[in-house]
Amino acid sequence: MQPTTRLAACAPAASAVPALAAAALTALLTLAGPAAAAPVVDRPAPAFQASDADGRTVSLDDFKGRTVVLEWTNHECPFVQKHYGAKAMQALQRKWTGQGVVWLAVISSAPGEQGALDGAGAKRLNAERGAVPTAVLLDPQGRMGRAYGAQTTPHMFVIRGDGELAYMGGIDDKPSVNPADLGTAHNLVDAALTEIAAGKPVTVKSARPYGCSVKYAS
Repeated sequence: MQPTTRLAACAPAASAVPALAAAALTALLTLAGPAAAAPVVDRPAPAFQASDADGRTVSLDDFKGRTVVLEWTNHECPFVQKHYGAKAMQALQRKWTGQGVVWLAVISSAPGEQGALDGAGAKRLNAERGAVPTAVLLDPQGRMGRAYGAQTTPHMFVIRGDGELAYMGGIDDKPSVNPADLGTAHNLVDAALTEIAAGKPVTVKSARPYGCSVKYAS
């Protein structure tokens, strides 16, 4: 049985998130359970094709032999804002793309839904917040998101160079919107990438994702 982290099924305290009313936060929070469509660790990751912010078609096959990170994102989600507002996500992207890892941010929000962006908007947002993913993939119809069973933003997947899924789940073990929690959180994506880079098996291969629900088209 693979090691799996267990996260408490509770919303952060309202006092820790003064910018949000407790009721609104409860509505935003999704501490997701297992999805039937979710891929399986140590098995081939689902193939995908999607357009990047420049309109180029990107597929998983383009990155054979390289480690790939998939980050589902929604810039209007408070959980995503925690990681970007504190510059933590940008630092993680910079650290690993600097070591040859492919980092793909994926937007599966349907047009008109929270977090939806076109290519120009995605590029502008990257510039504004100093994000440095390898590319932003636009998935307005949700095909890629559903193929991976992406449920929340953020929801993270790490794919080894052999094409097999090495990790899927939450970015860390602190399901909160409080930036102060980043200092004590165990970043599970960083840990998985560190072990892959060292040629070691990934210790924690899955964790429950947390964040806002992905705003798929209904």
